[in-house]
Amino acid sequence: MFRTFFITAIVTVGLANMAWHATAAEILTPAKQAHITDFESGKVLFAKNAEVSMKPASMAKIMTVFVVFNRLADGSLQLDDKFLVSEKAWRKGGSKTFVEVGSRVSVDDLLHGVIVQSGNDAAIVLAEGIAGTEDAFVEEMNFWAKKLGMAQTNFRNATGWPDPDLHTSAKDLNLLTTEMIKRFPADLYPDLYPIFAKREFTYNKIKQPNRNPLVYGAARADGLKTGHTEESGYGLVASAVRNGQRVVMVLNGMDSIKQRSTESRRLMDLIFREYQSYEFFKQGQSVDQANVWLGTVPQVDLVLDAPLKILLSRKERQAMVISVQWLDPVPAPIRAGEQIGTLVVTLPNEVTKLPLRAAQDVDTLGLFNRIGAAVRYLIFGAATPQKIAR
Repeated sequence: MFRTFFITAIVTVGLANMAWHATAAEILTPAKQAHITDFESGKVLFAKNAEVSMKPASMAKIMTVFVVFNRLADGSLQLDDKFLVSEKAWRKGGSKTFVEVGSRVSVDDLLHGVIVQSGNDAAIVLAEGIAGTEDAFVEEMNFWAKKLGMAQTNFRNATGWPDPDLHTSAKDLNLLTTEMIKRFPADLYPDLYPIFAKREFTYNKIKQPNRNPLVYGAARADGLKTGHTEESGYGLVASAVRNGQRVVMVLNGMDSIKQRSTESRRLMDLIFREYQSYEFFKQGQSVDQANVWLGTVPQVDLVLDAPLKILLSRKERQAMVISVQWLDPVPAPIRAGEQIGTLVVTLPNEVTKLPLRAAQDVDTLGLFNRIGAAVRYLIFGAATPQKIAR
């Protein structure tokens, strides 16, 4: 007999290495493009024109920094290495770090200039110092874009300076940012990603504040980058951690600095308030018990391969249903790790099935004991499985 037990609960879920695609919260924003995700699971929390081609402006510098971080990580570049400032870099307009032509500037200072001050001059110095020319550096940027799966992206320079053939998408920038945080965690690379959270940087006796509005105050963002051109509008890539949950947010196409600041704060607060991660079953915890036919024990524990966790909105959480299914009774012998059941997670627009495995070995009874057990089963039936309430 095939048994199904339902566990209805106000819970959330996310099994490691699984993608969940439940309906995101209903959110309105004046941003023309947006892509917001949960860092750990990759779940899309909100998207608007996320795969539509757009101009990144200075948000393109995230890839410039990504290339530099990779060079530092593989040992081919050091933070105290110094690069010569060319006349091309020195003359570049837009936001500047104010490096002086003919001087030599450390990679560390150049990274601070690009990340905190959005210095176009610093970005070109890094590009020329690493690859010889900015064009050669752009080839490396596009190599990484292709390798990371940034399908809508083509870089034309190291700065995000307007170019007809420069384009990306909110989804691609989110993908890049997520990969950067994964590859260069602060505990392993304390001199790299934490630069994004610095509120100011002084170079050549000129102090400039970080342009990212979310690194200030209660927003508690630890990165990443703003961007603006007439064509792109005002954009922002940001990431923040609250209560152990990291969110990655890309917004673009807003009308003003003020709108970018207020809207990015509003959306970040809303996402953290609307979504919450819950752990339903821990590693090795018994989900339920299945009856055993002619085994040395009457029941066997059912366990999952990994902890059951998921990030859900309030609406998803209320609608969620979990059920446990197995063939009742399960005939012995049973080996630990053998799949003998299924846990079914039902959300409004998705059903996910996860294998339930035996937690321990169960041997078959001897001949006479099997006869006695069979008689008892025919007379009294199986033992009642233990119900789990949450």
